[in-house]
Amino acid sequence: MDGSKVRSLSGGANQSGLRNHNERLLLSMLQRGGAMPGSDLARIAGLSPQTVSVILRKLENDGLLTRGAPVRGKVGKPSVPMTLNPDGVFSLGVSIGRRSAKIVLMDFTGVIRAEVATTFPYPLPAQIFAFMKDGFAELTAKLPLAQQQRLCGIGVAAPFELWNWHEMVGATAEEFALWKGINFQDEVAEFSDLPVHVVNDATAACRAEHVFGRGKEFRDYAYFFVAAFVGGGIVLNHSVYEGHQHNAGALGSLRSVGPNGESRQLIDIASIHLLEARLSEVGLDPSGLWNSDDWSPYARYVEPWIRQTAQELAKAALSTCAVIDFEAILIDGGLPLDVKETLVARTRRYLLNQDTRGLIPPQVETGKIGRQAREIGAACSPIFSQFLLNTNAGLAL
Repeated sequence: MDGSKVRSLSGGANQSGLRNHNERLLLSMLQRGGAMPGSDLARIAGLSPQTVSVILRKLENDGLLTRGAPVRGKVGKPSVPMTLNPDGVFSLGVSIGRRSAKIVLMDFTGVIRAEVATTFPYPLPAQIFAFMKDGFAELTAKLPLAQQQRLCGIGVAAPFELWNWHEMVGATAEEFALWKGINFQDEVAEFSDLPVHVVNDATAACRAEHVFGRGKEFRDYAYFFVAAFVGGGIVLNHSVYEGHQHNAGALGSLRSVGPNGESRQLIDIASIHLLEARLSEVGLDPSGLWNSDDWSPYARYVEPWIRQTAQELAKAALSTCAVIDFEAILIDGGLPLDVKETLVARTRRYLLNQDTRGLIPPQVETGKIGRQAREIGAACSPIFSQFLLNTNAGLAL
């Protein structure tokens, strides 16, 4: 990539005691901007060439970076671009959904090397942890022993307070009460010694978009992920912000008004489960919403759903910008590309008709990652935690 739309990171420190920060900074710059020679890294980061040379040599020796072909044709010695080594780090990402769960094995550059999935009427602890145990063993076995040693952790993307989901998935309160008090780290420790990072599923999707999608283009933005239940996340100063209680960006809980003037949440009026329910009401099989990228058989019912969802997203976008003046709103989700693009275009249009007094309307853009955002974001969590730079470190303390 040419880097023309990638906001730059800077702010290195030359003191020897901060080299870990500088290592993360350079790795983050290479992750965001692609291959670069040490001279460019030093200039952008504000570090001395000697400091950068020492750090790059260490990261290369650690197997995290590889050298590209020398670039000739300029005055002086050929420059050698450095890039992330795809085999330098691996992670496992788990997403837990309303009707299914998935585990992915991801490399340092965000490529999914392998995945396993399962379906169920609704998620319960015993079933989920059995799937995780078997899935981890299956995916880990696909790596050579040397690469297995480079697994850095497990990310788990799950809805906030799973035990409150029972009405939404058709389970009893008693069954879902089993989730209350569950500690993912303790449960996974029964069959894996890898560190476990638990994150809200919509926040995980936001991180996937930020690290591997269009999030590189913006400094501060709000993110909506339209799935069975709409959710979101926020990015401040080039980093996903989770908040003190790890529930920042709970955009699905934004208030709205129902058809009879009653107080509703965004999750109740801008989610795919509403379209699913409508299709079931008219006798159509809604399974294609989840396993197909062609929603044309449902066109008659998709159009009014897009209209309502776009109207609500436009209002929600302005509500978020009343708190923080986000430069952009990104919209992604478990949607076919044509549906997603229509939804974004319609949201832009409805935004023009909103009362924006006292606000700076954000640009509304289409997210890139799509259906796999939650598991990719989950897998990204341990990599981000151990190797990349969090520019919001300390803000949630």
